[in-house]
Amino acid sequence: MAEQQEQQDAAAPNPDDALGYEHARDALLEVVRQLENGGTSLEESLALWERGEQLAKVCQRWLDGARARLDAALAAEEDGAAGDR
Repeated sequence: MAEQQEQQDAAAPNPDDALGYEHARDALLEVVRQLENGGTSLEESLALWERGEQLAKVCQRWLDGARARLDAALAAEEDGAAGDR
């Protein structure tokens, strides 16, 4: 039963996936600020932590994509330079 729920969760679209890097980063900073300030219940803190984890994954996907684009551009540049020799 839990496995079925995990499959449904994995298939469900994540609204965070539509966030741009800067928006996700700013939201993550706000979550961190709230956690550092304290004053929240354990349940609220756990919810904030989970939200922070989601936002961190969004940021990491953006950074990984940017790195892949840079690597591809550098490889294309090297290929072009090698062909000029």
